[in-house]
Amino acid sequence: MPLPLKNSSKHSTLQRLRTVTHLLDNAIAIPGTRFRVGLDPILGLLPGAGDFLGAALSVYIVIEAARFGLPQKTLTQMVSNLVLDSIGGSLPILGDVFDTTWKANSRNLALLEAHIVAPEPTKAADRRFVVLVIVALALLLIGIAIVATLLITWLVKTLAG
Repeated sequence: MPLPLKNSSKHSTLQRLRTVTHLLDNAIAIPGTRFRVGLDPILGLLPGAGDFLGAALSVYIVIEAARFGLPQKTLTQMVSNLVLDSIGGSLPILGDVFDTTWKANSRNLALLEAHIVAPEPTKAADRRFVVLVIVALALLLIGIAIVATLLITWLVKTLAG
């Protein structure tokens, strides 16, 4: 859908976010169905590292979206989608099923696109809130990295006996 973006750099950023979102959430059609999955649940099959990589790409989407001047409420919704995706997606086996259906990146892209076409002006989140969001997302990534490291260490010790 064409969106009213006068700034060509924002237009190219939006196109890039659409591409990343498609790859993470909907890149692969399931034969014989109308259902699609992306690389996010497939990455989740890699113990620890896959969840970290998927979350890092999702964080990228939220940070780039914040540069569009989103209101605080929208950024909060995006972070909530991402946190729920990260927590739900980290559960062994069930997390990968969750990732195929929740599609936080698609939800966040829809929030960004709704903001772009919103007919009424909204107040952008202040700089302190955006910094808080970035810090929270960084802490989320650090937490995922720690859990991934602990999981991999446990797996190696268990398999090595």
